[in-house]
Amino acid sequence: MILERFRGGDPTPVYRRFREMGRLAPEGLSYISSWVTEDLACCYQVMECADRALLDQWIANWDDLVDFDVIPVLTSPEAAARVLGGGGS
Repeated sequence: MILERFRGGDPTPVYRRFREMGRLAPEGLSYISSWVTEDLACCYQVMECADRALLDQWIANWDDLVDFDVIPVLTSPEAAARVLGGGGS
C-alpha cells in the first residue's frame, strides 16, 4: 500500500500529469485501487509487483509532486495462512 501526500496539499499537478501522461507505471507494476481523503490532500493506493525496483521506478516518476510512504501489506487470506499455517478466511 502506498500513502501519497500531495506536496503542499495540492492534488492538481498530480491529476494534470496523470491526465496528460497516464499512471507512468513500468511493465510489471499493477495498479489495484485507490482512495483519496475528503480534503484531497492524500491518496491511499494499492499497487502490486514482484520486484520492488519497479515500484521505485514508478515513485521516481512522481516524487517531484508527491511524498511517498510504502507499506508492504498482505491480503487477509495471506495473513491468515501465515498465522494459522494454511487455512482461514
